[in-house]
Amino acid sequence: MDIRNEENASGGRYVVDVEGHEAEMTYSRTSPKLIIIDHTGVPDALRGKGVGQALALHAVEEARKGGWKIFALCPFFKAQSQRHDEWRDVVN
Repeated sequence: MDIRNEENASGGRYVVDVEGHEAEMTYSRTSPKLIIIDHTGVPDALRGKGVGQALALHAVEEARKGGWKIFALCPFFKAQSQRHDEWRDVVN
């Protein structure tokens, strides 16, 4: 999946187009070293195809590359992070 990063002054989103549908994971940047993931939106047509999981993994990889931590407010991302102990290095 070709996930793009879109950033603005206060945060941004990770977004991907799959089969003509757009899915996203949005975040706010609280400091140079912390983002808060607050929403994951995956259209019904893409459910069960691993799109949300791919967005979550992308967020973790971006945090590792950028040297920041993630605080999970989004219920989906929080649930995913609890299933992946290997993400604990970046997920608070």
